[in-house]
Amino acid sequence: MSVEAIDRGGFQPAEVVGDTRGWFGRNRGPVIRHVVINFFMIIILAPLAWVLIMSVKSRPDSMRGDFWPRRFDFTHYGYVFDKIDTLPVNLFNSIYVTTATVLLTTACAVLAGYALVHMRARGMGIMIAVLLVSLYLPIRVVSIISIYEIQSFLNLINVTSGLILPYVTLNLAISVLIMRSMFQLIPHQMIEAAKMDGAGHWRILWSIGLPMVRNGLVVIFIVNFVTAWGEFLLCSTLTNDQDRRTMPVVLAAAQGGLGQWTWPALAAVYVIVVAPGIVAFAFAQKLFFKGLAEGVVKG
Repeated sequence: MSVEAIDRGGFQPAEVVGDTRGWFGRNRGPVIRHVVINFFMIIILAPLAWVLIMSVKSRPDSMRGDFWPRRFDFTHYGYVFDKIDTLPVNLFNSIYVTTATVLLTTACAVLAGYALVHMRARGMGIMIAVLLVSLYLPIRVVSIISIYEIQSFLNLINVTSGLILPYVTLNLAISVLIMRSMFQLIPHQMIEAAKMDGAGHWRILWSIGLPMVRNGLVVIFIVNFVTAWGEFLLCSTLTNDQDRRTMPVVLAAAQGGLGQWTWPALAAVYVIVVAPGIVAFAFAQKLFFKGLAEGVVKG
């Protein structure tokens, strides 16, 4: 401390007296964290950027090693729709199956999550244990034969709507557990007060439960959307005709057996397949991460 400061009866700030590390020394932790986050962000975004740029490259540019094209060519998207006659139908199939899967899974998860928390009954502990154990099993692989036999018995082989129920089962367990953890955040006193006022479980769920777990709803929306939109194994097993299938199977067929494909045209198919998921997540990312922080971590 300087003599002038002592004479004035004051004190100098700590950074003036003893902190000589500089800006980087004082902010080393945040800088390192941001560098690591940006590094992994680049690893994730670089392939997506490469595919997007490739889809608008001319054919000569696609044969060069340059990242940025010398001439942009947007005709590859039209070529894709001309080459794959069923592409509009396949795109509609993906939208239809994914929407139905998300709505059914969300409805089941909300009802089951509320019941596991606010409707005490025998066997709840066993049910939760079964749901947890199912997360550690490769259900999609080990049950593919049983799913095929059930679908065949119900005459749902090669039926687009028949994909919905198998898709619902893929993430039903994790969706129920997410909604259970979200409903645990609602105080039991609030539920009991509503019951004393004469409200039934349906009224409580609609008026109190759903508004307070909306962030959890966004989480299961995104999780089920991504899973249903990108599902390949069940669709390729349970459908035979091209016009019954969804976009991931069409993408694999385009890469392996629908004729001569150049890299830009194939990249255009990739963009068409992945764009809806990216757009949906971009609009819901804030609520998605907020729901994770509120409910999933607790669960």
